[in-house]
Amino acid sequence: MTLDQLRIFLAVAERQHVTHAARALNLTQSAVSAAISALEARHGVRLFDRVGRGIALTEDGRAFMAEARAVLDRAETAAAVLDDLSREPRGRLRIHASQTVASHWLPPRLMALHDLHPRIEFRMILGNTRQVADAVAEGVADLGFVEGDVTQGDLHRQVVARDQLVLVMSAGHPLEQGATPAQMSAYRWVLREPGSGTRAEFEAWLTTQGLSVDALSVAIEMPSNEAVLSAVANSQCLAVLSHRAVASAAGAGWVRFQPLAGAERRFSVLTDPRRHRTRAIEALLRIATAPEP
Repeated sequence: MTLDQLRIFLAVAERQHVTHAARALNLTQSAVSAAISALEARHGVRLFDRVGRGIALTEDGRAFMAEARAVLDRAETAAAVLDDLSREPRGRLRIHASQTVASHWLPPRLMALHDLHPRIEFRMILGNTRQVADAVAEGVADLGFVEGDVTQGDLHRQVVARDQLVLVMSAGHPLEQGATPAQMSAYRWVLREPGSGTRAEFEAWLTTQGLSVDALSVAIEMPSNEAVLSAVANSQCLAVLSHRAVASAAGAGWVRFQPLAGAERRFSVLTDPRRHRTRAIEALLRIATAPEP
């Protein structure tokens, strides 16, 4: 039994006439007759009596009309729901993001998503770049936002913003007016943990200067930007963080910073091309990839 067969049955039953039903459905008379015959043969029931050149509903046909109409009503309701879904994204998004992106870049875009599409529910989980990429690759996250390079080759990575790494120090630090790589290496350091995008990008920058983390005196590794800032503000240690993560603390006078020449990095959104992109995912991607004001 198909929906088309049900539509044809109801059209004939309501008009008690095959030709009129065929005209209303824009079908040939033979196609309508064949559909009714197939429905009767498939279920072993007579729905119409053939009376001369006309037809009349049988008692079984009258009983079936209510069920056929109910099925078609449900099908039309389902189609309306699908049409509604195609117009208004909804559903749940599982978003994983590394700390700098999650704290300083992503929140206003999530609010924009909520304002545009209030039926989309989302949950954001923090991690470092490595953890976020793993979550997307394993299907635990629908989208991942990171600030470092990823090694999971199957993931699609799209740049959504640019960022600048800066050298951070306490107010009144001897190097606050400027520092060379050689001067930097004479001080102790507070670093983000291995696996973080900030750490990876800083290590790459050190390589361009002929240095490595092993050549630095690392006092402590911290799992968050806020912890690094607190440690630096109360010591003579140096650190490297995102300009976005440092701006507020520098504005309050807690720390000073200097741009690291050639240490620009990119924020990216990660998706798995093997998985279906829902309309909710597409909605957030449109907002995330829009040019920054």
